[in-house]
Amino acid sequence: MTPFPFSFLVQLADWVWLVPALSLLAVVLNAARVLLGRAQGDASEPLTAGLSSLAALGSLLLLIGIDAAALLDVVPGHRVLGVWFGSGNWQVNVSFLLDGVSLPLATLTALIGWLAMRFSANYLHREAGFHRFFIILGFFQAGMQLVLLAGNGLLAFVGWEMCGVASFLLIGYAWHRPVATGNALFAFVTNRGGDAGFLLGLGFALAWLGSFEWSAMTAPGALAQVHARLLLLGFVLAALAKSAQLPFSPWILRALEGPTPSSAVFYGAIMVHAGVYLMLRLSPLLSQVPDLMLALVVIGLLTAAYAWLCGLVQTDVKSALIFATLFQVALMFVAIGLGWTTLALIHLCLHAGWRAWQFLLAPSWLALVRHAPAPPPAWLRDRQVLYTAAVQRFWLDKLAHALFVHPTESFARDVRALEEHFIDRALGEPGRGVSLAEGRPLIVGDGLPGRALAGMAELLQQVENRLLLRGRGGMAEQLLHRVSAYLRTLENLLEQPRYLMMAVMATFVVIL
Repeated sequence: MTPFPFSFLVQLADWVWLVPALSLLAVVLNAARVLLGRAQGDASEPLTAGLSSLAALGSLLLLIGIDAAALLDVVPGHRVLGVWFGSGNWQVNVSFLLDGVSLPLATLTALIGWLAMRFSANYLHREAGFHRFFIILGFFQAGMQLVLLAGNGLLAFVGWEMCGVASFLLIGYAWHRPVATGNALFAFVTNRGGDAGFLLGLGFALAWLGSFEWSAMTAPGALAQVHARLLLLGFVLAALAKSAQLPFSPWILRALEGPTPSSAVFYGAIMVHAGVYLMLRLSPLLSQVPDLMLALVVIGLLTAAYAWLCGLVQTDVKSALIFATLFQVALMFVAIGLGWTTLALIHLCLHAGWRAWQFLLAPSWLALVRHAPAPPPAWLRDRQVLYTAAVQRFWLDKLAHALFVHPTESFARDVRALEEHFIDRALGEPGRGVSLAEGRPLIVGDGLPGRALAGMAELLQQVENRLLLRGRGGMAEQLLHRVSAYLRTLENLLEQPRYLMMAVMATFVVIL
C-alpha cells in the first residue's frame, strides 16, 4: 500500500489544471463584482486584491506540492487529462507537461505574480482602474501558466494569446492618453507577426506529425531535417517577437507605458522570457538544425550589442532596466544557440527574480541610490555617429513603425472607408433612417434592407387603407356583410319544412 504522502502527491499532479483555473476564477469573480456595481469606492479594493492574491497563492502552493512530487520521482512528465476536440484520425488533448523546464518556471511565475499583486494593492490604491488592473493581471497569470505548463502547442498558443491581450490592455491602461493607446497598438501589432509564426509551426506540426503535442514534435527522428527546419522557423519567429529580439526590439520600450507592477511582471520578469522558454521546450528538435542554432547566436549577439549601446545613453530608470533586461535575454538566446540549455534555464530563473525586484523598486530607485545616473562613457560621447545612433535607438522604432504599424493603420483606414462609403450605405446604420413618405414619419428606412422593409410597410399600409379603412367599414367589411347576408338567406331556406324534408330524403337516397 502506498504511504499517504506519496499517494497524495501522485494525485496532486492531476489537479495541475487548477493552476490557471484559479486565476481565471478570480478574474470572473472580480469582473462580476464590477458589472454588478459591487466594486466601487475604497472599501471594495481589499476584496478585489485579496481574491487575486489568494488565487495566485493557491497556484503557488499547488505547484510547490507538484514540485515536491517531482523531486520524489512520483509524477510522470506528460499528463493527459482529457480530449479537447478531434477530427478524423487526429485529436487535441488537454494535456500538461510537468518536467524540469516547466515546473521551475511555473513556480517562479506564480511566486512573482503573487508578490506583484500584493505590491499592487498599495501601489494602485485609489487608482481609477484599480479593479480593471487586477482583472487583467489575473488573466495574464492564467495565460502565462498555460504557456509554461501546456503539454501541446495549441493549448500553449491559447495562453500565448491571452498574454498578448493582457499586455495590450495594460500598456493602454491609461486609455484616455493617446500616447498609451498608441504604444499599446504598436506592441500589439508587432507581436502579431510572431503569432503568425507560432500558427505556422502548429500548422506544419499537424500536417507532418498529426499532433500538437510537444513530445511528438521533439521525438528523435520524428521529422526529416527539412521539415524540422520549416517547423522551427515559425516557432523561432514567435520566440524572437515575444522576447523582443531584433528586429522586433522596439516594441518593448513602448510597453513601459503601463503601470510599474505590470512592467515588472510582463517585461522585466515573466513574459519577456516566454520566447526563451519556447526555445528551451523545442531544444531537442532545435539541436537537429544547426543553422537555426547559429542564427539564434547571431541574433542574440546583435540584440545584446544593440541593448548595451542603447542602455548606456538612457536617462530614466525604467528605460535603463528594460535595455538591461533585453541584454540578458539576448544572452539566453546565445546560450541556447550554443546548446547550453541548462545554463540558459538557470540564467532565466535568476534574472527573472532579480529583475522583478528591480522593477518594483523603480519608482523609488533614485531615492534609494541617492545619486544621479552615471553619464554615458567618454568613448561613446566622442563618437558622435555611434552616440546619435544609440540615442535614436538605431532608428529601429521608425523602421518598425513603417514595416508593421503603418501598413496596419492604412489597412484599418481602408476598411473604415469601405464601411462608411459602401457597407453603411448598403446596410444602413441604426438611428440614421429617414422617412420615406411625407406625413408618415414613423415609416423610416436606411440602407437597402431598411428601405425594402419600409417599402413593404408602405405597401401593406396601402392595402390596409384600401380594404379596411376606406369609408364606413371599408371594402373588406362590406364584402363580409354581403356574404353573411347570403348565408343567413341560405339558412332561412334550409329551416323551411319542405326543404328540410327534401334534405332528409336526399340523405336516405344516398345511404340506400
